[in-house]
Amino acid sequence: MDSLSEIAEKIKNCRRCELWKSNTNYVPGEGNENSKIVFIGEAPGREEDVQGKPFVGNAGKLLTEMISKKLKLSRDDVFITNVLKCRPPKNRDPLPEEVEKCKPYLIEQLKLLKPKVIVCLGRHSAKLIFELFGMEFNGISSIRGKFFEIKTEWGDSKVVAVYHPAAVLYRPQLREVLERDFEKISSAINLKNTRRGMRTLNEYFDL
Repeated sequence: MDSLSEIAEKIKNCRRCELWKSNTNYVPGEGNENSKIVFIGEAPGREEDVQGKPFVGNAGKLLTEMISKKLKLSRDDVFITNVLKCRPPKNRDPLPEEVEKCKPYLIEQLKLLKPKVIVCLGRHSAKLIFELFGMEFNGISSIRGKFFEIKTEWGDSKVVAVYHPAAVLYRPQLREVLERDFEKISSAINLKNTRRGMRTLNEYFDL
C-alpha cells in the first residue's frame, strides 16, 4: 500500500476532473500520519489553494481553535484533509462527478491512517462518509454531534459530523453548537494526561 506522501504525489499529478486546470496548488491534506482522529472537510478554499494546505483560512483558524481549546490538541496531533483535493472555482459546492473522481484518494488515506474517529466537517463530507459506510444521510442537522459506530477493514471506528467552520462564520449563532459538539468529541476520545502533564492522542487513545 502507498504511503501518505505517495498518495499526495499521485494527487498532485491528478487529471481525473477539470479542477486541476484552475487550481494554484493541490491540497492533499496534512498532519500526524499516526493520528487516530481525522478531520474531513469538503474542499479547499482560496487560502488553501494558495498555500497547498487544508484549513488555513478563516474557517481553518476556527477549526484550529476548536482543536486546541476543546480537544487540548494541536494541528500536529491530528490529520486534516478534504473530500476534494482541488479548489472549486469561486468556492462553489463540489459537483457529484468531482466527488466521485476524487473519492478514491480519500479512501486510500483512510485505509492508511486507520482512524478511530472520523470527524466530518459539513454536509458534503458527512454525506460521502455516511454513504461509504452504508449509512443513511438525511442532512447534517439531524445527525450532527451524534456518534455512529462503523465497521471498517481496519477495525471498529466512530463517525461524527459537525457544522463546517465556514458555516459557523456565516452564522455566528452556530458557534455554541460547534463548541458543544467538540466537547462531545473530547469526551468520546477520552484523552488522558501523560506523566509530563501533556496530552497525547496516539499513546493514550481510549474509546
